[in-house]
Amino acid sequence: MPATSAVDAEDFVTRVRDSFALQGAMQTLGAQLSRVEPGMVDIGLEWAPGLTQQHGFVHAGMVSTALDSACGYAGLTLMPADAAVLTIEFKVNLLAPAKGQSFRMEGRVVKPGRTITVTEGRAYAIDQGREKLIATMACTLMCVQNREGLHN
Repeated sequence: MPATSAVDAEDFVTRVRDSFALQGAMQTLGAQLSRVEPGMVDIGLEWAPGLTQQHGFVHAGMVSTALDSACGYAGLTLMPADAAVLTIEFKVNLLAPAKGQSFRMEGRVVKPGRTITVTEGRAYAIDQGREKLIATMACTLMCVQNREGLHN
């Protein structure tokens, strides 16, 4: 369920931000949270040589990784405070080369659930100030509670 009060809103935003800060993968990519709302998370990413494939485009694996996190955190915003989230499946459609100075990854909840949540992701390249859709993701998440070793 979406946050229903200012206190709940602060709680889910803090949970997402704290969890994101612990992700070594996102740190490696240089990714930043740019939007955290109930059922919605955006992640920003700057082009960097270490993220590219042989043609200078951001590698599809890097795009997929950031999209997976955007979808996962979008799902987490609607989960109970003591829950963690795990991706159990995703499919990526690569629509265009990841060419740009920066990138925006959107995660959106399509169907929240008590155990399973379905999300969608969209990746946009920002090149010369213009956004272009470069990838989409369908992502299924599992809400995990009371499991030792798993944290938000």
